[in-house]
Amino acid sequence: MIRTLLAFALLCAPLLPAQERAPNVILMLVDDLGWTDLGCQGSKYYETPNIDQLARDGMRFTDAYSACTVCSPTRAAVLTGKAPARLHITDWIAGHQRPYARLKSPEWTKHLPLEETTLAEHLREAGYATASIGKWHLGGAEFGPEKHGFDVNIAGYEAGSPPSYFSPYKIPTLTDGPEGEFLTDRLTSEAVKFIQRNKERPFLIYLPHYAVHTPIMGKEAVVAKYRAKGPAGNHHDPVYAALVESVDDSVGRLRAALKELSLDENTIFIFTSDNGGLSHLVNAQGWRRGPTDNSPLRLGKGGPYEGGVRVPLIITWPAVVEAGGVNDTPVISHDLAPTVLEAAGVTPGAEHVMDGVSLLPLLAQKDFLKRDAIYWHYPHYHPGSAAPHSAIREGDWKLVFFHEDKRAELYNLRRDPGEMDNVADIEGDVAGRLVQALDGWLESTGAQMPEDNPDFNIERAWESPRSAKKK
Repeated sequence: MIRTLLAFALLCAPLLPAQERAPNVILMLVDDLGWTDLGCQGSKYYETPNIDQLARDGMRFTDAYSACTVCSPTRAAVLTGKAPARLHITDWIAGHQRPYARLKSPEWTKHLPLEETTLAEHLREAGYATASIGKWHLGGAEFGPEKHGFDVNIAGYEAGSPPSYFSPYKIPTLTDGPEGEFLTDRLTSEAVKFIQRNKERPFLIYLPHYAVHTPIMGKEAVVAKYRAKGPAGNHHDPVYAALVESVDDSVGRLRAALKELSLDENTIFIFTSDNGGLSHLVNAQGWRRGPTDNSPLRLGKGGPYEGGVRVPLIITWPAVVEAGGVNDTPVISHDLAPTVLEAAGVTPGAEHVMDGVSLLPLLAQKDFLKRDAIYWHYPHYHPGSAAPHSAIREGDWKLVFFHEDKRAELYNLRRDPGEMDNVADIEGDVAGRLVQALDGWLESTGAQMPEDNPDFNIERAWESPRSAKKK
């Protein structure tokens, strides 16, 4: 009886420690970083000692997912806690057009609407200093970071990639540094200065690095190191490796700055990616290899399978998160906003609908997440091989529904993480149940659906306006 009461008391204990000050938050969103692009995620080629240490000091999620197979929808989900389907932001801005494909994409939203309340707005109202430092890609100046709760915007504008990683950058919201200065280093320096200026109050730093997105560039000395090292496994590109290492340097510098100011114990550090690694591109002429590889996962950025949406996620918060945790619960990008808000003691009003759930029960190792499934919706085409599809993961089961031919593929990820064995015909009851659950979710979020294209031409289906113009 005593043991039962003690267990009940532990379950009911507060998830958070009593604190005099709300926790600081650094949310680092790396662009196009693949699931295996870190030492702690299995790479024998990329050298990431600072990120590996971050994982040892906190909790690493093995089954973390981006909200979308491309970037802008995931960024909107991270900032709002809402699924891209609900936001109607379902492709990278401004998207990829296939005017002669079988299906026509819906008229989706190409900016983050001002009516949406972001994580930064919630925290600023609670007294936080807020900064967005890096890639924005959620609309032009009228929808920029300053319009969405950020006190400071450094380097964020409508573009999805930098003209150059070396100064002069030609980014309108970032003054150029000395010639040859590296962009990842510069953004990190700006974040360190923001920490120093705001050390006496809680702060949110949203640090969406442009790295490791194209154009693939790296510092020559680091590139030379990887060239001499040679490929390992399926990882092979020395310039991409140098770009990955620049992100690792960023993590190390930020953590050193926090420790120097005695802010490390009460800072939540979140490290993740906006979609899977760029492993390939495909068009009517065939496949072209990308700078990284997501094996054993299938395909990569812009694809409908695990390689396109499974991403690294590491969270540290010494006040709450025990070091060395590894968790295999499926989690997704829009869980991050409710997690941070609960940690900060901020409760949004009932009018603020969120599709994500707080991960604090997992981080504190006191409970499980009370949801059955996570979902995706991508009603578009992408040269990463995606055709319009929706998907659901429930437990070990993953179902992908392709809208062109109303076809479902079903995989058991525990037995088949590479999604090579489609068991939809064998497990018809499971497939039928998941299709029904997926339909219900799409309806509940108001998801926009692709429609039959009156201009469909099977011989020109792969053409984009750009490729058609080149002919």
